[in-house]
Amino acid sequence: MDPTQLQTDTSNDANSLESSGTVVEPASTNGAPATDGSVLSNGDLSQQPVPKPPKQGGHHVWQRVNVYVLLFILLLIIATGVIAAFVIKDKKAATPKSSTSSQGLSQSTLQQLANTDVSVGTSSQTLNVASNAVFAGSVLIRSNLDVAGTVAIGGNLTLPGITVSGASQLGQVNATGIAVSGVETVQGVLTAKNGLNVTGNSTFSGSVSAAALVTSNLTISGNLNLTHHITAGGAIPSLAKGTAVGGGGSASVSGSDTSGTVIINTGSSPPAGCFATITFSQAFSATPHVVITPIGSGAAGLQYYVNRSTTNFSICALNAADATQTFGFDYIVLD
Repeated sequence: MDPTQLQTDTSNDANSLESSGTVVEPASTNGAPATDGSVLSNGDLSQQPVPKPPKQGGHHVWQRVNVYVLLFILLLIIATGVIAAFVIKDKKAATPKSSTSSQGLSQSTLQQLANTDVSVGTSSQTLNVASNAVFAGSVLIRSNLDVAGTVAIGGNLTLPGITVSGASQLGQVNATGIAVSGVETVQGVLTAKNGLNVTGNSTFSGSVSAAALVTSNLTISGNLNLTHHITAGGAIPSLAKGTAVGGGGSASVSGSDTSGTVIINTGSSPPAGCFATITFSQAFSATPHVVITPIGSGAAGLQYYVNRSTTNFSICALNAADATQTFGFDYIVLD
């Protein structure tokens, strides 16, 4: 091996004492001293000092550790912030939003309220009274009144209108006028002191008791049970005497279109024929049924009969009645 030639080691570079950080000082060609004070002879490589590798100090390792720690702390802070943001968002979603804020009343404010007429707070604020409140004067509420609990009123309640959406229980109600648009159910007794006017149809599933029942038209689909007298009222019909009463004779009627009595007083020489014609105060829609009953022996001996129409009926006889006699006939007229 020629020591003057530069040796290359292509097969074992790892065994070389030189590294990327090794600095080789050039040797002096004329035997001049080197930078470390030793004299290098020209061509004597054995006397050259071997440079020391740089020390691997702990400073570089600590810098790497610090970087990892800082990254971990940064990730921990970000995760904590995200979790806190979600928790706050959930709390806000669970808590109902309120557009009003609460404000307390100090003792001086309460004293001011007692002495003067002042306004406290704004419309967006809420006045909370923790204890009971007694208002000695009138209370005016300009907007809506929401009551979460029960309302007890010791005196009269005056309302221009009331709307109840649910069921209501009323002990006693005095109303000048009441209009019910839906179905009305009365579980107890309904007493109408001034009368009951019904414009539509009415259905009674139970008994109906009335001291007096006035109706323009009564339709009964079942049996009619009467436990007392039947009184047929109405206007008195008109009467026209016939020729069968004789000279100076007369006739009169009492009762109504439904029932009544005809009294006949014969005069002189009564002939056969009709004693009287009774005209109804209100005409029937069809020819009614007329039933007559003779009163007294004078009427019983006559061969009597009736002529009838929708407007009147006549009481007649086939034979002449006795002169100067009084007798009569009862009648019942049914449609």
